[in-house]
Amino acid sequence: MHCNQTRRHWLINAGAAVSSVCLGSKYGRAATAPTAPVAVARCKTYDVGELLPTMQKMFDQLGGLGKLVKNKTVAIKINLTGSPTYRLGYLPLEDTHYTNPHVIAAAVHLMGKAGARRIRVLESPWSTAMPVEEYVIQANWEPRDILSAAPNVEFENTNYLGRAKKYSRMVVPYGGYIFPAFDLNRSYEDCDVFVSIAKMKEHATAGVTLSMKNCFGLTPCTVYGTGAGVDEPSLIPNGGRGPIHEGNRQPSRSAPPEKDPGTPRQDTWRVPRTVVDLVSARPIHLAIVEGIKAMTGGEGPWVGEDLKGVAPGVIVAGTNPVTTDAVSMAVMGFDPMADRGTPPFEGCDSTLRLAEDVGLGTRDLKRIEVIGTPIAEALFDFAAIRKQRRSTPPPRRGMRG
Repeated sequence: MHCNQTRRHWLINAGAAVSSVCLGSKYGRAATAPTAPVAVARCKTYDVGELLPTMQKMFDQLGGLGKLVKNKTVAIKINLTGSPTYRLGYLPLEDTHYTNPHVIAAAVHLMGKAGARRIRVLESPWSTAMPVEEYVIQANWEPRDILSAAPNVEFENTNYLGRAKKYSRMVVPYGGYIFPAFDLNRSYEDCDVFVSIAKMKEHATAGVTLSMKNCFGLTPCTVYGTGAGVDEPSLIPNGGRGPIHEGNRQPSRSAPPEKDPGTPRQDTWRVPRTVVDLVSARPIHLAIVEGIKAMTGGEGPWVGEDLKGVAPGVIVAGTNPVTTDAVSMAVMGFDPMADRGTPPFEGCDSTLRLAEDVGLGTRDLKRIEVIGTPIAEALFDFAAIRKQRRSTPPPRRGMRG
């Protein structure tokens, strides 16, 4: 496992991507984008006796955590999308749309065991400056299970300035699809290693949400949200990231504005491009997509009625987020080479294609080494469930009083 995604490498890759775009063929672009191995493992439960050795083996297959984290500060972006009050029936949030705390704790433990000097668990909880450890208590989590998994572990709410004195400006090396740079919580700059732990899910706006889409939450709502300050960031977050979705206002004037306010205002165009801009500005060194338990039909219980809790029983991990997400898509029954108009991107642009176009990684399975469980054996067919869901007429409903 090598931490080789330096800004110099990203600039070199971006330059190569500009040339590859001129080739015209998406397969030509795939041939020039970098690749990296991806580990896949079956894991049926969150029981520590199964989960911990499974993740240890995966990291060993990728070259070992020690090379990546020893004597370093590690930042881990988890996913707590939506308020803890949103639930799919009576299922725990971590079994449907939140990153499961057992997976977070296992990753923290293994990183501590591998010699990480400091581990920071980061998230931008919905519309609040509440400490993350207090926020997760509302989801019936015990934060000490994560905090005690290794030495020197802490949480940080990155939805506002937090403990820092100023925001960090992180530049998009290739100039950006939408944003040339972002003002982010300093935790995303003050780390040696950045890890994205995502849930394996579909997404109403972006088709799928995996390790890259997880980084949409890096943007603090004090700067980019509906309640952001006009000239300067607001003191605390108020509301969500509607402006990034809709383009109905610019970030606070203290932050870099969009490159071109004349570009499409559709969220299905904007969100995938913003995600790629973010992943380029804040490169991911280790991507983990956990799908031991998940949900079909969208990214959270608020999406619609055709939602279901499922148990794919799989984990995917890699050192390149594009290759990791490509293999995750294949495990979900989707073609990672799909583009707008093809499932799961029927109405949106593919984040993977956009990332490939700027040289972040390949989505071509023929160029990706899959280690561990073959994709065919790990397959949990989200695509088939989606097809069945869309071919079934909606249930008839009686008059509501």
